[in-house]
Amino acid sequence: MSLQLNRSEFGNPQNRGNVLSRQEAHILFYEWVKNERLQLHMKQVAHLMKCWAAEKEGLDETEQWKWEMAGLLHDADWDQWPEHHCKKIIEELESRNIDPEIIHAIASHGPNHFGVEPLTRMDQMLYAFDELSGLIHAYSLMRPEGYAGMELKGVKKRFREKSFAAGVNREEVLDAMSRAQLELDTIIQFIMERQAEVK
Repeated sequence: MSLQLNRSEFGNPQNRGNVLSRQEAHILFYEWVKNERLQLHMKQVAHLMKCWAAEKEGLDETEQWKWEMAGLLHDADWDQWPEHHCKKIIEELESRNIDPEIIHAIASHGPNHFGVEPLTRMDQMLYAFDELSGLIHAYSLMRPEGYAGMELKGVKKRFREKSFAAGVNREEVLDAMSRAQLELDTIIQFIMERQAEVK
């Protein structure tokens, strides 16, 4: 099954700045995503994106919501339409005249799968957070105290264990770090400190 999108342009440049309202985004989210584990993953990635935009990029609330929205909806079609993953949510957002920057970030969150390169900072960080967020959450579930007291060395040990959270592609994580020009330790620490806030 190929998920290649076979295009690199998304949305209309004239729609720059157009976003869904928070309410509209959540209606779409809950209509499309029924799996609670997937809902949590998407909320976690959305939170990480918002935090990074605010803390590391110094963006205002309007821009933060763009990043958060990209995180919230990046896997919106995976639950019900896995064979059309990424394609269906992209087409939905294009039909709603959403900012092409948000759509491109979603289209590029798995370059090996969708064939779209993560170019902007928003693109790169969504790609960086996606898989690693899942691995760290899986680690929290096997610890009696969850995220409390979690340490970098513990996460890195699990990262090296290919059998742990085997669905997480380590090469893609390292590729994402390289593209974002960030150290793996930096991103792990950032995720550990913020992901526990999401329920």
